[in-house]
Amino acid sequence: MSYEPGHSHRRRQSKRSLCMAILVTSGWFIAELVAGFYTNSLALIADALHMLTDIAALSLSGLAMKIAERPATHRKTYGYLRAEILAALGNGILLVLVGAYVAYEAYQRLRAPPVVMGRLMLVVAAVGLGVNVFTMVLLYRSQHQSLNVRGAFLHVLGDALGSVGAIVAGICMVFREWYLADPVVSLLVAALIFYSSWKLVRDSVDVLLEGTPRHLDVGKILSDLGAVEGVISVHDLHIWSITSGMEAMSCHVVLRSGSDPSDVLARLSQMMREKHGIDHTTIQVEAEDWLKKPTRIQ
Repeated sequence: MSYEPGHSHRRRQSKRSLCMAILVTSGWFIAELVAGFYTNSLALIADALHMLTDIAALSLSGLAMKIAERPATHRKTYGYLRAEILAALGNGILLVLVGAYVAYEAYQRLRAPPVVMGRLMLVVAAVGLGVNVFTMVLLYRSQHQSLNVRGAFLHVLGDALGSVGAIVAGICMVFREWYLADPVVSLLVAALIFYSSWKLVRDSVDVLLEGTPRHLDVGKILSDLGAVEGVISVHDLHIWSITSGMEAMSCHVVLRSGSDPSDVLARLSQMMREKHGIDHTTIQVEAEDWLKKPTRIQ
């Protein structure tokens, strides 16, 4: 099984974006860790260690993309394309854990708000936001084409939201001395992380369970298949994703007597490719006469 040219191009583009994102994130992790030890700030050290989850997520996505390039075998006829979906699911679960940790820490701080170095927090959060936004720009296009990259993108988005929250909280603490701002904003960020991770986990599970891709309308596809000249009816229609951006379809079609099966098959495949973007189609042809023949059980 080979990749389509467009799919291979998107994969190469995603790999380049991931590599750049890993380099940028790793650089900021080292800088923030050094700054934390230099200023003796536990908050900065903790945030730097949190960046490790992003590096792990990005690295996992890159590794999965590399594994997915391995060729198909007789034992794995689809190859290892689902490795990317497994990585996306893993990243989604990791995001849930990150959100839970943020929510727990916020709850603890609501009970006893600590005094925070607001000005230093503002500076670090502003620089961190810049780094996260740059990384998000690198991954933005690819995350629309791959659940795997979307998982990495959401990790960085979570950090960016955290930076925005830290800036807002820092302003409140510096100018209003309202130290509850830190946990309150953190709870909002945790809620956004939960929402994003839920969608990622849901979409990953949909692919693994071979559910119909959400952007495809089964009713419309049935109608379009039945509208092709020579087709009487369609049954046993199945539509699923092999991996992100690679959908497949199989069905049985009953042809009118006298129809040319090869011609009808060609038109059905062309219609699915042009109208619904599905290149991988398996269509079993059944003659109209078969429906009229009694089935014998011996």
